[in-house]
Amino acid sequence: MYNASLSIRKCLYSVLNQTFAGELEVIVVNDGSTDKSLDIVNNIIDNQLKENISITIINQKNSGVSKARNVGMMQSTGKLIALLDSDDEWLPRKIERQVEILNDNNLIDFLGCSRNNENLKILGKEISTLHKASVNELLIKVYPQTSTAIFKRELFEKFGGYNEQMTHGEDANLWVRYCANSNFYYSPESLVFTGDGKPSFGHSGLSANLKAMQRGSELTLKEARLNRLISLPFYYAVYAFSKVKYIRRIIITSLRKI
Repeated sequence: MYNASLSIRKCLYSVLNQTFAGELEVIVVNDGSTDKSLDIVNNIIDNQLKENISITIINQKNSGVSKARNVGMMQSTGKLIALLDSDDEWLPRKIERQVEILNDNNLIDFLGCSRNNENLKILGKEISTLHKASVNELLIKVYPQTSTAIFKRELFEKFGGYNEQMTHGEDANLWVRYCANSNFYYSPESLVFTGDGKPSFGHSGLSANLKAMQRGSELTLKEARLNRLISLPFYYAVYAFSKVKYIRRIIITSLRKI
C-alpha cells in the first residue's frame, strides 16, 4: 500500500466481505505512505468484528511493490498466498471459489483468474475452461493479473519471490519462474475488479512508464532464454513481437491525450 487513501477502504472491505468460511490472514504492507492510508487501515482494524479474519500492518520505508509483496509473503503463515493490490477489489466469492478449485484439483500449485469480466485470448484463442499455462504463453501475453493470483506458499519458499531490482514487469518475471517449476493454471471465471476502471497501461501508476515496462519484459525474456526455457527462434520471435506491442502502446497512449 502506497498513498492509497482513495482506494484502500474498498480494497480491504472486499476482503472482509469474502464468503470463505476458513481463516484469512490479511497482511497490509504500508510502503511508506504519506497520506491518510494508514489511518484508514487502523480504523478498519478497530471496527473489524469477523473472528475468522486477522489484519496485520507492516510499516516500511518506501521500497517499491516488489519489496512490499516479498515482505508480506515472508510474514505470512498460511499454506496459500493470495495477492491484492491496494487499488483492486476481490468479488465476494473470490477466495471461496479458488479454494474449491484447488481442493478439486490438488495438483494445481498456482491459480489465477479473469478480472473485470474480461475474456482472455492467447494468439486469438479464447481461454474458456480451466487452463494450464506454459512459459511460452506467458512470454507472449502476461497473465494473470496480480490480484487474481492464489498459490501454494511452497512456491515462494522453493523458488523465491519478486525480483526487487525490477520496478516494472515484475509479475511476468515471477510468473514465468513459477510456471517453469510448477502446475500453473488459469480459470476464466471473473472474480476480481482491478484498477478502479483505469486502462491497463499508459495511465497513472507504474504501468504509465511504458519504456520501463518494455525493459522489464525484455529482461524476463532474456532470463527465460538463458535458463533454456525457450528456444532461440522463439526468443527472437517474441522479442520482435514485444517491440511491435511497445510501439502500439505508445501510439494508443498518445492518442488518449489528444
